[in-house]
Amino acid sequence: MDLYLPKDEVLFVPLGGSGEIGMNMNLYGYDDQWLMVDMGVSFGEEGLPGVDVVMPDPAFIEDRKDKLLGLVLTHAHEDHLGAVPYLWKRLKCPIYATPFAAEFLKAKLSETDFADQVPIHVIELGGRFTLGCFDIEFVTMTHSILEPNALAIRTPKGLIVHTGDWKFDPDPQIGEASDVKKLEALGDEGVIALVCDSTNVFSEGKTGSESEVAKNLSTLFAEHPQGRIAVACFATNVARVQSVIEAAHENGRCVGLAGRSLDRVTEVAREVGYLTEYPNLLSAEVAMEVPKDQVLLICTGSQGEPRAALSRIAKGDHPTVQLDAGDTVVFSSREIPGNEKAIGYVQNLLIRRGIKVITARDEPIHVSGHPGREDLTRMYQLTRPKILVPVHGETRHLCEQAALGAECQIPEQVIPHDGTVIRLSPGDAHVIGIAEAGVLALDGGRLLKRDANTFRNRNRIVWNGVMFVTIVLNQFGEMVNDPMITAPSLYDEPDDDIRLNHFAAEISNRVDQLNDDEVLDDAAVILAVRQALRRPVRQRLGKRPLIEVHLVRVNEQG
Repeated sequence: MDLYLPKDEVLFVPLGGSGEIGMNMNLYGYDDQWLMVDMGVSFGEEGLPGVDVVMPDPAFIEDRKDKLLGLVLTHAHEDHLGAVPYLWKRLKCPIYATPFAAEFLKAKLSETDFADQVPIHVIELGGRFTLGCFDIEFVTMTHSILEPNALAIRTPKGLIVHTGDWKFDPDPQIGEASDVKKLEALGDEGVIALVCDSTNVFSEGKTGSESEVAKNLSTLFAEHPQGRIAVACFATNVARVQSVIEAAHENGRCVGLAGRSLDRVTEVAREVGYLTEYPNLLSAEVAMEVPKDQVLLICTGSQGEPRAALSRIAKGDHPTVQLDAGDTVVFSSREIPGNEKAIGYVQNLLIRRGIKVITARDEPIHVSGHPGREDLTRMYQLTRPKILVPVHGETRHLCEQAALGAECQIPEQVIPHDGTVIRLSPGDAHVIGIAEAGVLALDGGRLLKRDANTFRNRNRIVWNGVMFVTIVLNQFGEMVNDPMITAPSLYDEPDDDIRLNHFAAEISNRVDQLNDDEVLDDAAVILAVRQALRRPVRQRLGKRPLIEVHLVRVNEQG
């Protein structure tokens, strides 16, 4: 049955980011017109071996792409714009972003073959524009990246505030502080719904300021005057990069960059007017020529990424940078859930080499970019919404923020999950249907659905192995040679051939039992081969491997 979508109601449809942290993709609809907010990715997923990047399936809006007015990006983090290079060609809509996000996206798109086809409209900070029935205003916020924005989305049925990722930081070190006066003015205007970041809802109090991190980094560097210092942080956290630079300069150290993404982000930042006071950042090569106690390196790899600079440095195979016993590595970042093992591996490699490792558990050298409970409460007080829709979180985060909103006297709370169609106005807010939603996985250069047979078979191979069988039959259905069996993921002993001969005999016996019609039917023969192997393989190996049968038929000349 087709999904009924009323035209005279304001609808909210999250396709990603509601039920997980990452791969944000949100839709607002009214009068058969649609506005998309963000198009992000997430990195890896359990059960998808060989996949590094996943993203929302845009099938619902792809079916309505002629009604899609545009994509508005709240900021430049990968979980908010990283899917554009993979999905834009399916939608081919105009894109709207503030200067840093626009330049960052252009840099990413430069690696595609359609970069010049993407219409990217740059909206200045605090800018306002109209798309169809939607009047959209950027509201400056603070976060762990330059130019994060909330969106004030005005519709014929009321005003919605979509927060994006945010926190309140009165001294963010770089960029502007959150526009609290604008949020309060929006509250005065009347907000029907607040669609709000839930990431840190379990954190009591309010999120700390970047200015405090800068002071603490300077103190920490002063305590380690000997040897090289390397700092690992997120490349996109330009405020943190600036804090590290300033703290290094205060301690008489020049700064070098190690990592391609750091080079790209700092270049983009300069293009739009940031970091211009620091023109003398060194390349990794030049930094290694500076005396050890006079240099600091900022490195990629705070999450233990195997190809990032810090991982290669820890393994001793970086082409340029070398750290030695007595040097110091500072992790000025949080551990993203799921990355603990990879981060620990890198830290252990460093410690074994006599390098001191300092993390945010040891010193106050990191603050989150997301709001704690006190910040959320303040946002509610400023905007005074009628409805709270928590997003950007797992189910437990969404439910907890809904409960917090209820405690703060927000009249209505609606907990979404990917694909829910929520009516925001007029009337009471509630779920009115379910839209098609899912996950696409980037497998090499192609996008596959998460439940594709490719991944089912790959998981089966990971846990149970694979067995390849080749049999050759003549025109009468008689076996010409013994079956050929290989099982590289199951056997690796010298006597493998002897063990596999047992399975070949099982196949021969089973094929001999087929009747005259069955031996001439390819499907029947392949099924018989699989049936012949399942039980003996399970009995001998305790495994249920994927069995791939290659059937060859030849005409023998008499």
